[in-house]
Amino acid sequence: MIYFKSGSENTVLNSKDLESGIYSALENLGVRKKVLVVPPDCTRFHSRAGELTSYIYKYYQENLKDILPALGTHSPMTDFQLGEMYKGVPKSLFRVHDWRNDVITAGIVPASFVSEITDGALNYSWPAQLNRLVFNGGHDLILSVGQVVPHEVIGMANYNKNLFVGTGGPEGINKSHFIGAVYGMERIMGKADNPVRSLLNYASSNFTSHLPIVYVHTVIGRDEEGKLVVRGLFMGDDEEVFRLAADLSLKVNFNVLEKPLKKVIVYLDPAEFKSTWLGNKSIYRTRMAMADNGELIVMAPALKEFGEDKEIDRLIRKYGYRGTPVTLKALNENEELNNNLSAAAHLIHGSSEGRFSITYCPGYLTREEIESVNFKYRNLNDMLKKYNPKNLKDGFNNMDDGEEIYFISNPALGLWTSKQRLA
Repeated sequence: MIYFKSGSENTVLNSKDLESGIYSALENLGVRKKVLVVPPDCTRFHSRAGELTSYIYKYYQENLKDILPALGTHSPMTDFQLGEMYKGVPKSLFRVHDWRNDVITAGIVPASFVSEITDGALNYSWPAQLNRLVFNGGHDLILSVGQVVPHEVIGMANYNKNLFVGTGGPEGINKSHFIGAVYGMERIMGKADNPVRSLLNYASSNFTSHLPIVYVHTVIGRDEEGKLVVRGLFMGDDEEVFRLAADLSLKVNFNVLEKPLKKVIVYLDPAEFKSTWLGNKSIYRTRMAMADNGELIVMAPALKEFGEDKEIDRLIRKYGYRGTPVTLKALNENEELNNNLSAAAHLIHGSSEGRFSITYCPGYLTREEIESVNFKYRNLNDMLKKYNPKNLKDGFNNMDDGEEIYFISNPALGLWTSKQRLA
């Protein structure tokens, strides 16, 4: 059922619109006395989910009992980050998702179904894992809040991914990521229907339909001046709310270019991107737009690690971003990688498969560290002088020396492809 919907390619929802939209939907839900909110963490700062969570707290007050940021494998949020993203919300309400220890298995998706949705490529069962607080918390309302946007693992982010991955456990996250990698990123990106989504929909229908889950989805775009604006807000308790948001996101966030891009400069906001685990969105979201033998340069002022999880960081450092054949060979030969399929999937996603070059300009990692994982290295200060983000606009830019580049100020907010990739 849809409780609220507003949005179009030209819609601009301001803070008052968001607040009134949330309040009208919550009013329709009736009285609730034990509410759980599952919003994104600071890596989705621009989703406006923090603002929406603040409105939810303002509405429910003492009846809002728990807020569980959907960390997935990400690091816990700091007090500063909580204060910046969720203004006015007491920090005592926040819980930390421990993806390795604090999950339960709601049910098992059979191997026969996984085989069916992957065209026989994989034949393992999948555990639908959730944080205990979500499944056993006894809440009379669970609000899953987040942004729908093209995504490398599941086609379009959010909906039940926010729960089964955002509050999921090691096996569930690992195996679902690997399904996406094996099926192929180019076959998934920007598509609401794909094997990973089918997997999560099976779990929702069979294992969590009794839970009082309501989804709150935003769609974020840019206005004529390049500023981020809310193009849509959708609230509901079934798949229709996701479909509405996904349809709008494709119109707002999918950038189809006339020709492949020879040189792309991506800037990673220091407030969001401190690892290649997150920063490689610069690769995922642009690879369908990159020309063969093209150059992708990633300026990452806050980059200090590869994986946000220590074990994943270690695996990335050991095996590197060396493409699908090398990664699959390492997977077959090394139990430690086979036991962490999300890391293996990430290594596949983070490679250009030798088709174009990837150069990282990190704030804190050394040349040796960057080159050890099979990326090229350039000095950050030198590149910031040459390609100052403050002087560039999103899209094509002609530099003083006549060079043409394509600039992306935040890769998390879109998906780029050339027309020939869609042919």
